[in-house]
Amino acid sequence: MISVITPVYNGKRFIESCMMNVIEQKCLDVEHIIVDGCSNDGTIESIERYAEHYEHIRWVSEKDKGQSDAMNKGVAMARGEILSFLNVDDYYEPEALNEVFRLFKDLPDFSLLVGNCKVWDNNGDIQWVNKPKNLEITKLLTGCELLYPFPVNPSAYFYNKSLHEKIGDFDINEHYTMDIDFILKAAMYKKPFYVDKPFGNFRYIEGTKTFNDMKSNLSEKRFKHTIEIYREKLPLIKKLALYYFLTLGKILQIARSSLHSCVNTVNRITSS
Repeated sequence: MISVITPVYNGKRFIESCMMNVIEQKCLDVEHIIVDGCSNDGTIESIERYAEHYEHIRWVSEKDKGQSDAMNKGVAMARGEILSFLNVDDYYEPEALNEVFRLFKDLPDFSLLVGNCKVWDNNGDIQWVNKPKNLEITKLLTGCELLYPFPVNPSAYFYNKSLHEKIGDFDINEHYTMDIDFILKAAMYKKPFYVDKPFGNFRYIEGTKTFNDMKSNLSEKRFKHTIEIYREKLPLIKKLALYYFLTLGKILQIARSSLHSCVNTVNRITSS
């Protein structure tokens, strides 16, 4: 079974489309766990209405200590051996859950499976497609998004519930970088599996938690801080590998900058 977990607080704008997205997956072995933090905007009423008609929807509404706490509650409630977090404003690609279920049949226990994610803007246009092909821990810890991008959204990755036995729960004191922290913990334990297929869709739009955090310029600082913490945890042999990839990244960055400068110079000459 796949357990889809949705933590939500005052998410009336998207909660019905979120529930419908899971329903439209037509996955016969799925449960949708919704962990509500005592919403007061009509979210609870929408959940109740859908839960009356769809038995796969399980939900709870109670005070929590933030998103990470809600995520841990969802994990504890989950009956499935495969977990996924679907934020209320995100959604899966058609047939994603059935495809994931098939892929996990050939994966070992404690696995994290990562696919591609489409990132959408306020106008309903695709900004870019996240393809995190290089998930080896030393490459991720370079922090070089150009060469080794992180998975940007949990709608595009799935994992064995048993993985929590190895890496622990989500830190309830962390309210922003819990996704990054989880990916790094999992990659420290075992290299995740990547498949070049679209699984998820991430709405990077005004008013959402991620959008507001990025605009505040605090997101990058948190990212770098988390990266530094995990760099210190690496064994010596991996620290040496990290140094190599950091050096390579700087060389490529300089080369890219020089090429860009040359192109601008040529354009100025030809246009004059």
